[in-house]
Amino acid sequence: MTTLADFAIAKRWPPRNPGAIQLYSFPTPNGVKVSIALEEMGLPYDAHKISIMDGDQKTPEFLAISPNNKIPAIIDPDGPGGAPLTLFESGAILIYLAEKSGKLLPKDPAARAHVIQWLMFQMGGVGPMFGQLGFFYAMGGKDMTDPTARDRYIGEASRLLGVLDGQLAGRDWVAGEYSIADIALAPWVRTLRDFYKAGEVVGLASHANIARWMAAFEGRDAVQRGLVQPPRD
Repeated sequence: MTTLADFAIAKRWPPRNPGAIQLYSFPTPNGVKVSIALEEMGLPYDAHKISIMDGDQKTPEFLAISPNNKIPAIIDPDGPGGAPLTLFESGAILIYLAEKSGKLLPKDPAARAHVIQWLMFQMGGVGPMFGQLGFFYAMGGKDMTDPTARDRYIGEASRLLGVLDGQLAGRDWVAGEYSIADIALAPWVRTLRDFYKAGEVVGLASHANIARWMAAFEGRDAVQRGLVQPPRD
């Protein structure tokens, strides 16, 4: 049977606790989704820094478990049937961890589908659109003289925030109870606000429901622990 020691990535980034879930990540909004979930679920894990500035995500060892060269990725040494399981794509990892732990994803089929719906809202809408806004507003594309792309993503980010704010009206959490949908969405709002510094241009302050929800999310101890995993230094 394959073991954790058989993976090349375990030689490059040796596990501190071979029985724990091995998280290969960096504290980006997609990366911290998984570390926050692990903290909330109480699952033991080793967090290994994959420096996206240094190109760690393009090394053969990392590509062997994450062929799209994106963080995060995990190896669960105690996967289904007791065999190691590798996973990439943050949304897939969140669903897997929720099912493994029995936490943050309802067992009721209708409630479960509702949570996954809002998880996909982040994966297919909020993440890609906020990321493009960040590029054209705050990063490499900000000096382009043609405002078409920048205006498009400002408008789309503003629209998505309106959808999210509307969903939060009368609810503490996106799908009613705290779930992996909140863990997926909130780090992207945080990045839009704090890293891209785009809150004003997208009208974030006008969304009182999002502000209330973000304060509750960021006030959770597990969230605060997960936000700094793996450490940048």
